[in-house]
Amino acid sequence: MPTLKPGTKVGSPQTGRPIIAVLNLLGRRWCLRILWELHLNGPSRFRALQKLCGDISPTVLNSRLSELREAGIIELRGGEGYIITEEGIALGKIINQFNTWAKCHAERPASGEASPPHKALKRDPDNKNKKA
Repeated sequence: MPTLKPGTKVGSPQTGRPIIAVLNLLGRRWCLRILWELHLNGPSRFRALQKLCGDISPTVLNSRLSELREAGIIELRGGEGYIITEEGIALGKIINQFNTWAKCHAERPASGEASPPHKALKRDPDNKNKKA
């Protein structure tokens, strides 16, 4: 698992792209759930976080917490438990955008019915429609 610390090279050995390292980390089972629970509930101790995550095993939770700590996304503070770092807060904002999209997606009409385009999804990332 690549380290996502500032100043270190991250990404797939073949591509060197940092996004690959992030996707590899966040794609691991339970990582996003742990981040989401910490984002919603604030600092949590191990057992409380385990309860928030449902049926995660202590071994897997410990492993994921270690990986997230190594990446600098969360940290363990003696009196508070696990907390999100500044980098984790920035990532939490992005995950919150996923949540917004998921809510919009869940409210869409059944398959086969026309749905109006969502305003937030009608962006022009390449600025092709930008007036000179």
